Amino acid sequence: MNTSRRTFLILTTGASASLWLTRASADAAHLSETDPAAIAVGYKEDAAKVDKAKYPNYAADQTCANCSLFQGKSTDAWGGCTLFGAKQVAGRGWCASYTNM
Repeated sequence: MNTSRRTFLILTTGASASLWLTRASADAAHLSETDPAAIAVGYKEDAAKVDKAKYPNYAADQTCANCSLFQGKSTDAWGGCTLFGAKQVAGRGWCASYTNM
């Protein structure tokens, strides 16, 4: 196989970028319950710890993993959320913006 220098550079650059993006998503910061944005929507990393008196719309089967704003698989421990930018939320978490539409 006769590979040109240009082809080699394109392939290695693409592979490097792919590895970097994979690592960057794995290293994404987790949203803290003390983050002002998290406090504003009552985010909890564990849905079982939601204050049911303060959030009467909460239901036991609601978690970030089955919310339509969650940007991961329903089996992921952590994933993105459209509300919190680059910070990841716990799949077993919950906030008042929960929606399943």
